[in-house]
Amino acid sequence: MIGFCPLASGSKGNCIYLGTGQTKILIDAGLSAKAITNKLAQINVDIGDIDAILISHEHSDHIQGLKVLAYRLGIPVLANTETAKGIVEHFHDCPKFKIFSTGETFEFGDLEIHPFSIQHDTVDPVAFTIRTNGLKLGFCTDLGFVTSLVVNQLRNCDYLYVEANHQPSMVHASARPMIYKQRVLGRSGHLSNEACGQLLAQVAHPNLKHVHLAHLSSECNSPEVALNVVQGILRENGIQLDICVAPQEMISKAIAF
Repeated sequence: MIGFCPLASGSKGNCIYLGTGQTKILIDAGLSAKAITNKLAQINVDIGDIDAILISHEHSDHIQGLKVLAYRLGIPVLANTETAKGIVEHFHDCPKFKIFSTGETFEFGDLEIHPFSIQHDTVDPVAFTIRTNGLKLGFCTDLGFVTSLVVNQLRNCDYLYVEANHQPSMVHASARPMIYKQRVLGRSGHLSNEACGQLLAQVAHPNLKHVHLAHLSSECNSPEVALNVVQGILRENGIQLDICVAPQEMISKAIAF
């Protein structure tokens, strides 16, 4: 498949496929290798064709599949230094790394990848913009706060995959421990529906073709709530966008280039 397709999105595991005629990568690998292989098969991609795994940060819901994909199958891992250290500490072994520097654009195959800093409770978490075939794609989840850097990096994207993790009122009403609530709602936690809507209102433009809302909480959000809040903010700003929700259990809407 030439294009991209979120294979899973949420706290139980995150993984996105991105492929061109020359290069095929995964962005994060937070599912088991078997689950990733099966989901790739649904879009007619063979796991043996994956050239690398691009990692945003070392939380387990983003690296679980590396145990097989990177260590046993030998697929290279693209990560910054601090994330690479976290991966090695987690698995007590070192895969085949290709190290990038946060804030510096690098090329991999025919992809031009720019990792940029986000606010999350790891040492050096990043989001990505990726340019290929004249398109700019933005992948930005696991952040508690939208900085001016985030807004600037996500401008002029043709496609966006952005976090709409929770509705604050649902977090407060949940049975989760207070430490969980404080983490999720904090500036190094996860992005709310409202914050997501406000971000999209700032970066929307006529050539933005589609938005995936990502990393929804299963307990403190729902697709209906996320879409209603985000689209409500966009309507208030006179903006209409083609939006869908990236689910946890199923593959999402695939985007073909």
